[in-house]
Amino acid sequence: MHPISPLEQSLHAARALVLADLAAGEVAAPDVVSMVEESVVQRRWWVEQWPQGADYVAGLVAQDVQDALLEAYGRWPLCPVCGGGDPHALEVEPELGPDPHWVCHKAGVKVAALGSLGRAVGGTTSS
Repeated sequence: MHPISPLEQSLHAARALVLADLAAGEVAAPDVVSMVEESVVQRRWWVEQWPQGADYVAGLVAQDVQDALLEAYGRWPLCPVCGGGDPHALEVEPELGPDPHWVCHKAGVKVAALGSLGRAVGGTTSS
């Protein structure tokens, strides 16, 4: 048995975090999971070219899936913080950096760390 490389560890972690957030929003249908897998394949190549970017891969996979969902279904994840007005999606910050979070720019708050959206959707938020 071979040890899992740091590259594969970062890709597996990214997949798990994004799938957790998709499951929290009850949108982890098979075609959506395929979007995650497609992004992981593309980001594997990206990280192979730039190994220092391994810490950024989770946020990039989340953004890839968010973009793919927008084209296929609509905005995701919808902001659980703002009650009234037009529904709007959260955004990943930093766009290219470690420790990605879902952020509501309208309210100006961090809603949840990537992979922890279930807690925010459940009614608890932190800023």
